[in-house]
Amino acid sequence: MGDGLIRCSWAEVRPGPDAELYRDYHDREWGRALKDGTALFERLSLEAFQSGLSWLIILRKRDNFRRAFHGFDVDKVAGFTDADVQRLMSDSGIVRNRAKIEATVANARAAVDLGSPQDLSDLLWSFAPPPRPRFADLSEIPSTSAESKAMARELKRRGFRFVGPTTAYALMQATGMVDDHISGCWVQPAAH
Repeated sequence: MGDGLIRCSWAEVRPGPDAELYRDYHDREWGRALKDGTALFERLSLEAFQSGLSWLIILRKRDNFRRAFHGFDVDKVAGFTDADVQRLMSDSGIVRNRAKIEATVANARAAVDLGSPQDLSDLLWSFAPPPRPRFADLSEIPSTSAESKAMARELKRRGFRFVGPTTAYALMQATGMVDDHISGCWVQPAAH
């Protein structure tokens, strides 16, 4: 990217505005330990919206998602009605997928049932595996793990939707529960 730093290859995209967006996400967020319950609910929601799409699409629309879902405040989203779902289906600034929108509302309700946003954080982080050495190449990184499968099972048991093992693993990567930066990447491992 012109700064001489080695990054994970997925963060190295063609020059342009998307290159900066991806690089900044990689350098400042991805793989950093995130324990705030509201921020984790946002990431869980965005990972579900990303399912079947490019993460770049989600990053481009992230501010719109935040606006549409009231900053991912679980109490506010849990109170969404059918009229809110219809409003979101008309919002061209987000991914307009009824199943994913309804899952986000259901997930907010399931998060509220846990207690506080911190309880969501505690639940998610309870599945974080012990640190391991970084992989040398992206091709070595799995798309699921025993822990992500267990997380997905438990979330589904508690009423969460759109949280399969692959989505759970992507959440673990994004929020520093696992360190999947490649071994040569300049970004330092997340502290649990």
